[in-house]
Amino acid sequence: MKNSVMFKLVVLSFVFVLGSWFSGKPSPAYAEVAVTIYNQDLGLIKDVRELEFQKGRSIIKFTDVAARIDPTSVHFKPMNPSDRVSILEQNYQYDLVSSTKILQKYVDKEIELFTKSAGPKGEGKSYKGRLLSYSNENVTLQEPEGAIRIVRLDEVRDLYFPTLPEGLITKPTLVWLLDSQVSGKRKAEVSYLTSGINWHTEYVAVVDQRDENLELAGWVSIDNRSGATYQDAKVKLIAGEVHRVREERIPPRLAKGYMVEAAAAPQFEEKAFFEYHLYTLLRPATIKDNEIKQVSLFPSTEVKVKKIFTYDGARYGDKVRVELEFKNSESAGLGMPLPKGKIRVYKEDVDKALEFVGEDRIDHTPKNEKVRVFLGNAFDIVGERQKTDFKKIRDDITEESYQIKLRNHKEEAVEVVVVEHLYAYTEWEIRESTHPYEKKDANTIEFKIHLDQDQEVVLNYTVRYYR
Repeated sequence: MKNSVMFKLVVLSFVFVLGSWFSGKPSPAYAEVAVTIYNQDLGLIKDVRELEFQKGRSIIKFTDVAARIDPTSVHFKPMNPSDRVSILEQNYQYDLVSSTKILQKYVDKEIELFTKSAGPKGEGKSYKGRLLSYSNENVTLQEPEGAIRIVRLDEVRDLYFPTLPEGLITKPTLVWLLDSQVSGKRKAEVSYLTSGINWHTEYVAVVDQRDENLELAGWVSIDNRSGATYQDAKVKLIAGEVHRVREERIPPRLAKGYMVEAAAAPQFEEKAFFEYHLYTLLRPATIKDNEIKQVSLFPSTEVKVKKIFTYDGARYGDKVRVELEFKNSESAGLGMPLPKGKIRVYKEDVDKALEFVGEDRIDHTPKNEKVRVFLGNAFDIVGERQKTDFKKIRDDITEESYQIKLRNHKEEAVEVVVVEHLYAYTEWEIRESTHPYEKKDANTIEFKIHLDQDQEVVLNYTVRYYR
């Protein structure tokens, strides 16, 4: 090939090997990167680099940005306030090199292809011609003599192109037309928003044999699918519901890495920030593209916990729900605002082996608030609920009576909280009840029922409604 750069495309594996290619002045390597990650598929990237400026108007290419950048969010700021540099025009180039893109660009242009070994000596055949079309099955060429040749793609070994088509790049790139009053190397900060990066929290809890203490550890999982790697970045996490005008759906992709980092000492510093909470990692971390990184949120700590049995027959039939409740306070062993996330609970058996007993999701929980974790339904506690009577006293006054039966087949005494929901938007009063109750809100009352081993307790109450 005449003094031209030869690029080789192996069709069967669709691997394209390229060196770096730029026109204009590419930006140099990272100088400093900071990443703030929101738990809403959003990241704020702040990238400080040393750029080469020319006095007057010039073009600079800023490479290695996230593939899922929001170009409209880019903010450029010279680190030296006296450096007067203005962006007159910005273009975001994302037409990346791929086998499909190259074929698209070479329609109506000459290419050369080689078939697999087929001759008596194992040699393949080569064909040159103008590319008319291509598909997942065939490549159609017009040979120099004018003949049309259709070659099955599964017979093709290699495709050769004389040069890289114009407009294709190897990395997502911001291209700026600058008007600069300075020349030489200067530091500048470029910040932008990108989707495809997220974080969430997982908690691992181990409850003791008496269900009185809970050993709790928190983990942060950072899932980066933004299309960029952030080397030795300063990492911050924002917990809270940040309002966004529009959210995009992430196409499903497999992360290629999974990394766990644990430490005995706290790794995050937490503080209130606006109406949210900010967690700052106390060391730099590299967040690779297509990688899930787990970092310890706080060291394992022990908190006091209470097991609660709840019977809500109107909603869950005969099921008695089992929940663990603890207070997020310093006196209980915590006292740090807990980001929302999944909590998995284990319990130690008599042979010291841990067994999984349930999981739930907790919401963002400020300090000094209670956390209640639903683990499942009790096997040995059963409830029954039925309406036993209805009376219409007047057109605007009615009475309803209910009977609730609870049976405890455990080898220990338990307390069950019975939850009853009354009609909303009406006045009501409990006329009769076999057990005391507590009014929780305008249409909810609760009874606390003690059951000894193998005991059945019957609760009856009558409520009158005034409409």
